Amino acid sequence: QVQLVEAGGGLVQAGGSLRLSCAASGRTFSLYGLGWFRQAPGKEREAVAAITRSPVRIYYGDYVEGRFTISRDNTKNTVYLQMNSLKPEDTAVYYCAATKPRGPVGLYSNLYDYWGQGTQVTVSS
Repeated sequence: QVQLVEAGGGLVQAGGSLRLSCAASGRTFSLYGLGWFRQAPGKEREAVAAITRSPVRIYYGDYVEGRFTISRDNTKNTVYLQMNSLKPEDTAVYYCAATKPRGPVGLYSNLYDYWGQGTQVTVSS
C-alpha cells in the first residue's frame, strides 16, 4: 500500500509559478510510475503529466504546452510538478497518483492504483 501526500498548492496570479510536490510512503518508490492529474469544478479529471520508473520517459497533456515539468527524486520518495506561466484555466485540484510496482504508465487515470488527497491551485487573472 502506498500513501501519497501532495503539497505546494495555493493562490497565484496569472503568469506566476508554483511547484507541487508529492511524497510517497513505502520502500519501493523507484518501481512506481507516477502521474499528476487535475480536476476543475464541473469538469472531468484530466491528465497533466506522467513519469515512468527508470529509464525515465515523460508524458504531458496537450494543454501543458511546455509550461509544466514533471520530475522525480527516488532518494526522497517524491514526485514534483513545476508549473510556470500559469493561466486562470489551470485552476483545479491537483492530484498525484502512483501505479502498482512495475505497472504501465501513461495519461489514463485507470492505470493508477494509488491517489493523494489533492491540493488546490487557484490562478487569478
